[in-house]
Amino acid sequence: MVLPSKKEEESGLSSYYNNKTTIIQEARVFNESPISPRKCRLLLTRIVYLLCVGETLTSQEATSLFFGTTKLFQHKDSALRQAVYMAIKELAESAEDVIMVTSSIMKDMQPNSEVIYRSNAIRALSRIIDPSMAQGIERFFKAAIVDRNPNVASAALVSAYHLFPFAKDVVKRWANETQEAVNTKSSPSFYDSTIGTGGGGILGFGAAPQPTTQNTIMTSSFCVQYHAIGLLYLIRQQDRMAVTKMIQQYSGGKPGAGSILKNPMSICMLIRYTAKVIEEDPNLQRPMLEFLDGWLRHKSDMVNYEAARVICEMKNVSSQQLSKAISVLQLFLSSPKTVLKFAATRTLAALALTQPAAVATCNVDLEALIADSNRSVATYAITTLLKTGNEASVDRLMKQITGFMAEITDEFKVIIVEAIRSLCLKFPAKHASMLTFLSGVLRDEGGYDFKRAVVEAMFDMVKYIVDAKEQALSHLCEFIEDCEFTKLSVRILHLLGLEGPKSPQPTKYIRFIYNRVVLENATVRAAAVASLAKFGINSIDSALQKSITVLLNRCLDDVDDEVRDRAALYLKTFKEKPLADTYVKEESVFSLAALESKLVAYVKDPSASTLPFDITSVPKISRSQAAQDAARPSTLETIGVPAAKNASASPPPPTAAEKQSAYAQQLADVPEFASYGPVQNSTDATELTESETEYQVSCVTHIFAEHVVFQFNVSNTLPDTVLENVSVIMQDQIEEPTLTEDFIIPLPTLTSSNSPSIIYVSFTKNKPYPTGSFACTLKFVTKELDPSTGEPEQDGYEDEYQIDELELGATDYIIPNYVTFGAEWDRLRTSPSITETFALSSMDSIKAACDSIIEVLNMEPLGGTETPTSTSVHTLQLSGLVPGGGGKVVVRCRMTYSQGAGVTLELGIRAEKQEICDLVLDAVGG
Repeated sequence: MVLPSKKEEESGLSSYYNNKTTIIQEARVFNESPISPRKCRLLLTRIVYLLCVGETLTSQEATSLFFGTTKLFQHKDSALRQAVYMAIKELAESAEDVIMVTSSIMKDMQPNSEVIYRSNAIRALSRIIDPSMAQGIERFFKAAIVDRNPNVASAALVSAYHLFPFAKDVVKRWANETQEAVNTKSSPSFYDSTIGTGGGGILGFGAAPQPTTQNTIMTSSFCVQYHAIGLLYLIRQQDRMAVTKMIQQYSGGKPGAGSILKNPMSICMLIRYTAKVIEEDPNLQRPMLEFLDGWLRHKSDMVNYEAARVICEMKNVSSQQLSKAISVLQLFLSSPKTVLKFAATRTLAALALTQPAAVATCNVDLEALIADSNRSVATYAITTLLKTGNEASVDRLMKQITGFMAEITDEFKVIIVEAIRSLCLKFPAKHASMLTFLSGVLRDEGGYDFKRAVVEAMFDMVKYIVDAKEQALSHLCEFIEDCEFTKLSVRILHLLGLEGPKSPQPTKYIRFIYNRVVLENATVRAAAVASLAKFGINSIDSALQKSITVLLNRCLDDVDDEVRDRAALYLKTFKEKPLADTYVKEESVFSLAALESKLVAYVKDPSASTLPFDITSVPKISRSQAAQDAARPSTLETIGVPAAKNASASPPPPTAAEKQSAYAQQLADVPEFASYGPVQNSTDATELTESETEYQVSCVTHIFAEHVVFQFNVSNTLPDTVLENVSVIMQDQIEEPTLTEDFIIPLPTLTSSNSPSIIYVSFTKNKPYPTGSFACTLKFVTKELDPSTGEPEQDGYEDEYQIDELELGATDYIIPNYVTFGAEWDRLRTSPSITETFALSSMDSIKAACDSIIEVLNMEPLGGTETPTSTSVHTLQLSGLVPGGGGKVVVRCRMTYSQGAGVTLELGIRAEKQEICDLVLDAVGG
């Protein structure tokens, strides 16, 4: 085949040559008589190329080409027949009636056929058959899997792999043949099978037709084992015990024994399956680790590395278990092969995040790689040393890093900056050299991701290293003078507005900020105005506030309305302190998810249209919490249901406010609750059964104005059993019930396929905030499934299943709410309050008492008081909100601890209603 030259490609000849229309027109060569094998091969190659580069054919075009190629089945040229099968395989996806060529293909699949294109025929057949036909060709595939020709066996195994999703039951019956393919003693290589055919290469381009008798030369490739191991795992993957036995069988049966697997890729595949088994069942870690240790001594570098990597990525692995794997990686560090050095350094860099002490033994070898000609290897070597080195080596490493930063890509620059960012917090005394390095690279050329990583590292130094704050802010000020990224400029200006007024000389930052008002775009100018206002409001220097007022007055003439509006707003706050406290100094913001939920409920409730929206019922969160929530994906599809076993990694769970919104939508779909009004609060799901039991139950409590609704999420884990008329019977355990049962919404049927499903139990309140304990029993009629029909039997029997008791308490009514504790405590000084003293003798520390109180009251800890700074005396500050008119509540817990006596607690409660004070006191006292 003559490829077009570069000049021809530039002139557009190549695009014409491989144009879809041109190719379809030239397809008439398939009808010529006699057929020209060379012309047909060239055209088939162009068709395959066209499909591989993403060109799409209509169904009519694909069908026309498909059946045009089938006319070439009668030709004896081996290379042409191979090209035909390649084209058929690609065209089968979009062509129609492709199944009509099945019989022609199966002639070339016969076990007595010694043609070179037999393996191509097998691959093509797997693409064109209907899944229902898999059973009809079963004997052909079984024979091909155990064929002495490895090309045929590999083609059959790979085709079975692709057929498995559509014909599981049929492919599973090929397990014995697949196992026999693994046990093969020797096999010819793929390329050797073409020797002696006269094909002129794999496709035989440019060669004359020759007889197709095979002359197979035996080699030690064993590639069939790789494909067979993959198919065996696919067949057995749902049976962990079978997979474990497969690993034991093909690893040699016991550590140190010889394995029948000769292909390194097949052993690497087996190692990865071993890692999956360990991840799914930690109890098997120890026996599987013995096999991994054996593979560390294999003669193949590929197998050695794969085993070492799996050991390094295992969870809860000890330093002793890591030692052998690290020794193997350490040998790779001095290997002349660049790929081995890169793989070893990358694995050690990842391991250093969790086991720096274990990796420290490789530091000498890693330092030798800093000057490696491959900068990717050098980058990983340096980042690993930054994580494992000691304080004395920091300055030396920083000098070495500076030398080659200009020679590596932004991707590796980000890796190095992230390592330095963690090193800053590890060795704060060395902040000067690291800050100098960061400020230097900030002035270098680089993309947004790189510059953002440097700025984030400086932000951490400002936040966590007091001595570095002034210098880091100065470097950031210099950076925004010539910053091309609007997002970074806005973030830096925001940080300057927060930290600048607290510095000893706040005026030195004003010039840099005001320059942004003069020189930058509207987005940055608006951020600069907000930053200037924070200096004016938070500074105690009245002269500075006057200067800021002058600058903001100039901004009133800005061409952008956002800048003008911000300037006018902040000038107003300068004159009225309450406005400044609300719009500038306020540390809390409304939870957006909760606000949305309340607004939706308000709009949907017809009776609420005559009343103003109650903003006080919306909980507040801190600004840091709001920033974290903004970065979270919204995942509300599955809420409050028992978790499935072996669940794969999933996004972070939804926040409390997101759950509230989702539950409100769910309850709105139940007509029985239409008259209840908006839901005031929904709790987290409480598990009422063990996760291993046959019936799994969890409960969510929904609080309405005059009702309490219990939502039971019930799962049936028995696949051969159906539960009918499923309900939950709740019995109040106190003498004077505070709730009256209204009704139960049962489940008609519950199977393993429709689990989990929901049962609702509704109660009417006898008092504003009822509490109590309920004994719960699951009642149902159980029926067995007929294995032949899948239908439940006619006769069943009534049964009961006891589940754990359910508590209704303060946590069901109070939601966390962020406030400024001092201001709120003073505001409620004339409101209802209670002060009581408790002896918590069972608490062995103040930290344990704090955790227990926060859990019992479900309130927001403020000012970091959830982490005691003293082991003997501490004050815990809490804030909460009771929706539905209950108002805010703040709690001050003064605690002292003495050995033997435990914790003594003075509980101070202030709330807007006396009932809320009593509710909190009962929760702690109970």
